[in-house]
Amino acid sequence: MSRAPTPQLDPPLQHWLLDLARSTVRSALDGHGLVLPDPATVPEGAGLPGAAFVTLRRGGRLLGCIGSIEAHRSLADDVAAHAYDAAFRDPRLPAVTDDDWPRMDVEISVLGPLEPLDVRDRVELAAALRPGVDGVLLTSAEGRGTFLPSVWAQVGDTDEFLDALWHKAGLPPRRWPRDLVVERYQVTEFDDA
Repeated sequence: MSRAPTPQLDPPLQHWLLDLARSTVRSALDGHGLVLPDPATVPEGAGLPGAAFVTLRRGGRLLGCIGSIEAHRSLADDVAAHAYDAAFRDPRLPAVTDDDWPRMDVEISVLGPLEPLDVRDRVELAAALRPGVDGVLLTSAEGRGTFLPSVWAQVGDTDEFLDALWHKAGLPPRRWPRDLVVERYQVTEFDDA
């Protein structure tokens, strides 16, 4: 699927997607594995191509976060698959348990289109970014990594954000690879907390 404009995410659709993520995790905890939604039950906006990250927390503690940068399936299928992956396949964390589920908060970030940035070094990149607004994707033969806009709240400034992103992408600190492609994006973020 090609990158489509972000669907209109009105409150009823947001609520439906949050319920989908939560019920996907519950179904898997009940032994049913990953169950994608029946296309006949999917609201129009969620049936369009979409890319999303699903973050699961319990009492502020991260339980899992998995997502995709580019749309390759419907937004509904993307949310369901990433809810399952965040709960059971995030390699950084143990799987969600029955004890976690009733106290689990779900956050969904639906990504807008990628915007290439014409920057040639870190100074230009820092000047082009909008803290708290932009998510950033770095791509190089040496590594790839992204941070959602919500990461800005966890760092002190742009330098710290970029240092952590370079590390996540597996790039040598403060070195600009010749083939580096930098793209930014915005998200529509909502949660059930």
